[in-house]
Amino acid sequence: MDLNLQNKVIVVTGGTDGLGRALVARLAQCGAQVATGGRHAQRRESLSTEVPNALVCDVDLLEPDQRAAFVDAVMSRWGHIDALVNNAGKSAAMSVAESSDQQWREDYELKVIAATDLIRRFLPVLRDGGSIMNIVATAGKAPRAGSTPTSASRAAGLALTKALAGELAPRGIRVNALVIGLIESGQWERRAAASNMTTQEFMDMAATAMEVPLGRFGRLDEFADVATFLLSERASYITGAAINLDGGLSPVL
Repeated sequence: MDLNLQNKVIVVTGGTDGLGRALVARLAQCGAQVATGGRHAQRRESLSTEVPNALVCDVDLLEPDQRAAFVDAVMSRWGHIDALVNNAGKSAAMSVAESSDQQWREDYELKVIAATDLIRRFLPVLRDGGSIMNIVATAGKAPRAGSTPTSASRAAGLALTKALAGELAPRGIRVNALVIGLIESGQWERRAAASNMTTQEFMDMAATAMEVPLGRFGRLDEFADVATFLLSERASYITGAAINLDGGLSPVL
């Protein structure tokens, strides 16, 4: 199936590792022009080697000045964009009693404030008929005990998605959320190593403990496939939606 992504300019935050990296690679395979960035030099260099046509920037999205510089770099290269994917994030799950104000501020700054800031900055140059996709987590729909501040910030991301879809519909710009459950990524490799387990052993244990109906973690290629479809013209009548990619984990549709 031709997704008609050739030469589309797509910005993916948090694209030097894990889910974002898989999406950057898939979009490039489809002929898109991709911009992304991250804080880790080795990951940036590795991605630049893997996807030589991508614009890979040194950016910390917690810093407003660096967000602005990232937008400027994209504009200097292309002058417009066709899609924005707010994917940057990290695991931050703990009880409310154990959490601190600083942890809440950093989580909201990265997952809500930075995403909203980039949307505002890119909107004037986002082509009519383009799209925005927010990558959130199932905890935003169905929070478990000990899931804050992530569950709260992800719920905010879902609300942002729905509100923005209505605002941008007159321009034909679609806004959707891809709601992920347990998907293989670098963070699970690091957690496995810290537990003296292989990545597969750790993921199998986690999938069993979380009672994932399909009994396993999602693969990176499964994430990239769904995300790429939602960004394409083949999904032209989907907006304001929060689509689960979780192996049945979420009890909420």
